[in-house]
Amino acid sequence: MSTIAPLRQFVIKAASRCNLNCSYCYVYNKGDSTWRQRPPAMSSEVFEATIHRIVRHCEFSGQKNVRISFHGGEPTLVGPKTFDSWCRELRDRVPLPPNAVKIGLQTNGTLLDDEWAAVLKYHNVDVGISIDATPKIHDLYRVDHAGRGSYKRVVRGIEQMQRADIPYSLLTVIPLGDQPLHVHRHLISLGCTTVTYLFPDYTYDDLSSLNSRYGSHTPIADFLIPIFDEWWKSGGTQVRIRNLWNIGRMVLGGSSQTEEFGNPATLYGFVDTDGSIQGLDVLRICEAGMHETGLRVQDHDFGALFASDSQAARYIIEPPPLSKTCHACPEERTCAGGYLPHRYSRQNGFDNPSVWCADILRLFSHIRSRLGVSFEETEARRRSLEALDAT
Repeated sequence: MSTIAPLRQFVIKAASRCNLNCSYCYVYNKGDSTWRQRPPAMSSEVFEATIHRIVRHCEFSGQKNVRISFHGGEPTLVGPKTFDSWCRELRDRVPLPPNAVKIGLQTNGTLLDDEWAAVLKYHNVDVGISIDATPKIHDLYRVDHAGRGSYKRVVRGIEQMQRADIPYSLLTVIPLGDQPLHVHRHLISLGCTTVTYLFPDYTYDDLSSLNSRYGSHTPIADFLIPIFDEWWKSGGTQVRIRNLWNIGRMVLGGSSQTEEFGNPATLYGFVDTDGSIQGLDVLRICEAGMHETGLRVQDHDFGALFASDSQAARYIIEPPPLSKTCHACPEERTCAGGYLPHRYSRQNGFDNPSVWCADILRLFSHIRSRLGVSFEETEARRRSLEALDAT
């Protein structure tokens, strides 16, 4: 096989089921039911095939590092013993130095205990925990299948990480209309290293369900701007707010470090419990099965993505062009349309700006003002950085 581009991350969906039933979940509660066709957990045979394909891809691409992230569903449903054996196999078989193979786990935190903490610490796993701010907000949205809130169970998992001295980041879906500083200060009090505030997942076809219920056309900006200002006044010393830090980086001329902005090729390979190779998982909010490529690790190398004509595979390698609206926008090179799934409508496909366009423009404008950087200065800085990279 000829040389192919590296995939910067492989996402292993260890489980296709979850012990929670979060009301906004893009996997289970946004209209896609393909998860029902998958085995509840990845078998050892499928995991072996996945590692074999990752090893081959690293050899073919010549990449010097790789990130392997365990996701779900809820990945801790596989149990700490299985996870330990999988991490050992990764370390043994991926042909890169140990410090070049980074392992991550994104979890709801409810099943973390002493045994899990020991395994995560031994393998130096990057731990991300999903929690939606204060107990009241969290227990409204992040419920189990009996409708019970999960906040106390998540905090017990966080306390396990603290006792084991394991750093962890927190992932929070923005609770539109709630008190931003109350939410943010509560998250900071939980001792994390990083907070990421996720935009709620909507397309143009289901955005009408919001019904302007928040009394504002920019509820996300209303939420994030006070948080940015408090973070700014603290000198950014509290924790890293990942998406706000990323916007600041782009305003200063740098490239985006996340797929939410900049319209990058994701260069992620997702593998589900049955071995199917998938594109960006959140595309399932657009149309059922839109994330499917038709490839399987049992039969295909990840390099097959580069030759596939499936839409999901194509967007791993090359994102769709921006809409005319975005080409006329001064944030064309920074925001660049926003997160791909949020650009979708059945009428125009991805030929739209983000459904959160007004929020994004207001947020970028505010951060530009705080940093004192004009559009022209951003572009000049970007060209200067590109010139340095070229040398």
